[in-house]
Amino acid sequence: MVVDQGVHLRLAEPDDYGRIVGVVDDWWGRPIRSILPRLYLDHFHRTSLVVEDGDGLAGFLVGLLSHSMPDTAYIHAVGIAPHLRGNGLARRLYQQFFDLVAAEHRTKVKAITSPQNYGSIAFHTAMGFTVIGPVADYDGPTVDRIVFQLQLSPATG
Repeated sequence: MVVDQGVHLRLAEPDDYGRIVGVVDDWWGRPIRSILPRLYLDHFHRTSLVVEDGDGLAGFLVGLLSHSMPDTAYIHAVGIAPHLRGNGLARRLYQQFFDLVAAEHRTKVKAITSPQNYGSIAFHTAMGFTVIGPVADYDGPTVDRIVFQLQLSPATG
């Protein structure tokens, strides 16, 4: 899809799962592998993205089209190799996802994070997402979440 500055951005494939879960805990700095079961790449690889560079996996975005909300897409997990952060790679992944879902006539993109994930909150705010929350008990008792929503404009897609 996109090739420049030594990186290649492409649609994910189910076989990318092993590489992603092999680094995700290290990249996030805590155990999060359990929130990313294989089913995401088995069933949503056509709306998920992988970035590779000369060293291998450089980043990924796992996203899906909501079947319950036909105007909505959801970003479930994103990771960028720590040594590549701050160079716009996550922004490129998000923009490519926006283009993919706009082509499917989706006008909203949603995502969530924990209230303690200040980096994620700042990133999503900078990307133009509306921030809602923290929403108490979003993921069960005492598990609050920040909810992000972005309204895609015709120019986005």
